[in-house]
Amino acid sequence: MARVYVSIGSNIGREQNIRAGVAELRARFGTLILSSVYESEAVGFDGDSFYNLVAGFDTALAPQQVAEALRVIEEAHGRVRNGPRFSSRTLDIDLLLYDDLILHEGKLEIPRDEITKNAFVLWPLAEIAPQLKHPQQGVTYGELWATFDRQSQPLWPVAFEF
Repeated sequence: MARVYVSIGSNIGREQNIRAGVAELRARFGTLILSSVYESEAVGFDGDSFYNLVAGFDTALAPQQVAEALRVIEEAHGRVRNGPRFSSRTLDIDLLLYDDLILHEGKLEIPRDEITKNAFVLWPLAEIAPQLKHPQQGVTYGELWATFDRQSQPLWPVAFEF
């Protein structure tokens, strides 16, 4: 079994879509480790604020199968892919980590580059896996978050019940 971490985000019907995405992940993968939910401004475009979190789970599926399952969940909740790359979305679920695998296969990139670039990914990941080491950088996610420029991307936790 591999330990997998995924980021979950929404800025369209965000409460409903975050709950639905988490419920679908539970139904497909079982027990989840969930971070707090964080709110952040849209990054890369003008749009409504996002809710974001990170979930961890164990799976016997290959990384490609996990990525496909995530796409199916997104599409079931109205995710549109024919617009600009940076745009509003009902549900965005990205495969961040698959054990300590390093993989670059088409659009599938593990570890996902945005882990170290976006506060809305790094903070929730550091919350639930602070001692886990980035497979390429060799430092923990807790250490990466401690040195992240937090002023560059404001982010705040929100009260959210599942």
